[in-house]
Amino acid sequence: MDRDPMDRTQKAALASALIGAVVTALKFAAYALTGSLALYSDALESIINVVAAGFAFAALRVAARPADAEHPFGHHKAEFFSAVIEGALIIVAALLILREAIHGILEPKPLDAPLIGLAVNALATAINLAWATALLGRGKAWSSPALVADARHVMADVVTSGGVLLGVTVVMMTGVAVLDPIIAGLVALNILWSGWGMVRESVSGLMDEAAPAEMVAKIRRLISDHGEGALEAHDVRTRHAGQATFIDFHLVVPGEMTVMESHAICDRLETAIETALPGAVVVIHVEPGEHAKARGLPVI
Repeated sequence: MDRDPMDRTQKAALASALIGAVVTALKFAAYALTGSLALYSDALESIINVVAAGFAFAALRVAARPADAEHPFGHHKAEFFSAVIEGALIIVAALLILREAIHGILEPKPLDAPLIGLAVNALATAINLAWATALLGRGKAWSSPALVADARHVMADVVTSGGVLLGVTVVMMTGVAVLDPIIAGLVALNILWSGWGMVRESVSGLMDEAAPAEMVAKIRRLISDHGEGALEAHDVRTRHAGQATFIDFHLVVPGEMTVMESHAICDRLETAIETALPGAVVVIHVEPGEHAKARGLPVI
């Protein structure tokens, strides 16, 4: 029987959904205790977190599938679709919070049991902050756009909760009920900007944006350090697709070099790059010496 074990990114996404469900329950409990519109808006935003984590888990399951006849380069870009959806969900959550804030400004209401509600919401916020920090570190270390997007989404929820806690505290101290929805609305605007940034970054990935400059510089150093026997490398190109980084370049070798000798250089370069950059997929086109370009990368 075939087994389909979850990899570490999928387990992290599933954990994010479970933690999000616990946090959402705590936030709705805080709202039930206080009747605070800001706490209600915060809980509403957390529901989006759970849905987004579910999308991330599904995307990671698809991205983990091996290449096939219909998708010879793999399914890595599924993660970018998840990140786009999560960004869109953040925008939706912000708009929902803004709507509730407007209603609250028009009809402000006094709060019930604010201290207990603040304590419950603060506990939920602490859980979210710890998880968002851990998830962001893992997402970056594992080069997973879906996990990074999910972590940023959770961190946006932390920002929301921070603003809400501040708002409810001010309302409790001053007795000015209208401050509750006003601060919730201001936090929603910040979330709206965060969601737009996430969508913009994810679309760049879908458009085959090049790897970061520091990674490209590292690739060029690896080619220079491990390309002994070749004359030059030029037209180095990169693109990201989820956890994979596709790299291709032209390698110029002496015209009299045998196929076996040039192939040995390519093997050495591929091994060096793929070892230094997990997830790298390297394609090298070999050319004879007369194809060297002055603007190429000298191989020493």
